[in-house]
Amino acid sequence: MATSAKTSERPSGAIHPIAPSRLKAPSGRPDLLPMGVWIWLASELMFFAALFAAYFMIRQVTSDKAAAGAQTLWQSESAHLDIPYAAVNTLILVLSSVTCQMGVHAAEHGRVRRTKGLAAVTAWGMREWYTLTFVMGTVFIAGQALEYANLVSEGHTMQSSVFFSLFFIATGFHGLHVTGGLVAFLFTLGRTYLARRFTHEQAVTAMVVSYYWHFVDVVWIILFSVIYIIR
Repeated sequence: MATSAKTSERPSGAIHPIAPSRLKAPSGRPDLLPMGVWIWLASELMFFAALFAAYFMIRQVTSDKAAAGAQTLWQSESAHLDIPYAAVNTLILVLSSVTCQMGVHAAEHGRVRRTKGLAAVTAWGMREWYTLTFVMGTVFIAGQALEYANLVSEGHTMQSSVFFSLFFIATGFHGLHVTGGLVAFLFTLGRTYLARRFTHEQAVTAMVVSYYWHFVDVVWIILFSVIYIIR
């Protein structure tokens, strides 16, 4: 029994016994996956920074051309956006970061699935929290698609004005990033069903997926403020 305790352990809610050597990172050596993801996110940050720079530059140029006392292009075109609708959609995405972090907390403690009934939220594992996060992200994308459909039905397309060209480009690229995050959640969840043991590597994967998800959430908050609020 003493030997068995040394070779494996079962955290609360874990599916299988976890070998101690697979539960923690090798001492004195950082995980390469998180480091690689941070470097990649830095490059993504530069991409969105360039997008924001182009947005503000074009906005300034068009605003300077407006006649004195007249509405600028940005003021007239942004009036067609449904801000309350977008605010609710934004809230859903922001709250998904909270559920995502709850999933990370569960993964760090080896709690892959819930230990009680579905109604006992405090006993949820990584699967439940990440599934909820996936659903919330999907709702956000569906909401964005519906917003696009409404704008197009009103005649606001990429060709209608430079404002809507930048609107669709900026929010569209962000939507693609959110979709990529949803795929990552499916991969992470699927891996918990295929693997015999929940290991340190799987916990690290769950954490780096959360890094990415928090990143797209922060970018959207900035996008929402710049496009919908600042006129």
